[in-house]
Amino acid sequence: MELDLSLYVVTDPVLKGDRPLEEVCDAALEGGAGILQLRDKKASTRTLLDQARLLLDLCRRRGALFLVNDRVDVALASGAHGVHLGREDLPVSQARRILGPEKIVGASVRTPAEARRAREEGADYIAANLVFPTSTKTDLEGPLGLEGVRALRKAVDLPLVAIGGIDERNAPEVIRAGADGVAVVSAVFSAPDPREAARRILRAVLEAKEGRRG
Repeated sequence: MELDLSLYVVTDPVLKGDRPLEEVCDAALEGGAGILQLRDKKASTRTLLDQARLLLDLCRRRGALFLVNDRVDVALASGAHGVHLGREDLPVSQARRILGPEKIVGASVRTPAEARRAREEGADYIAANLVFPTSTKTDLEGPLGLEGVRALRKAVDLPLVAIGGIDERNAPEVIRAGADGVAVVSAVFSAPDPREAARRILRAVLEAKEGRRG
């Protein structure tokens, strides 16, 4: 399946509110998300595995890719399409060794050196981690800004997704800075209508991509 980073939605167990996880995720997929990542730092392994299997089924029906954040074991056990690794997680090279060549391995990076290392170790894509300030990521030094995205784009030719404080309004400038797509959390999971929120963000991204080509 083609790696289309245009709209990449990351789950959040708190921001979904009382709505079932699968309901919000299915709405995001219906709205055009091409990748769904399961992220829950506090859930038990059994809970994550159950959720992963459920969301993988949703993604298969919607023709989207399903990734698990951090947990290579859960990705492997659930049959997920791959894993996304943070800067403090298992190294890309080790995840690649465990998952094999067919699975997707993505890596969060903040510097050109980290981007080059991720490429050398076998990452399929990189994520510019924390472009703008956001309440969902409070453990990082500070936002990279658009200049940070440009620097990562110049460093490697890997597919690049940007995450952190991105919504319909600022997605186009992130694309113009060199990102191939945007990863969002609150912009979809906090939205009263996740399907419509996803649809609007995707439209903004695709229009910016078209303008960049033109």
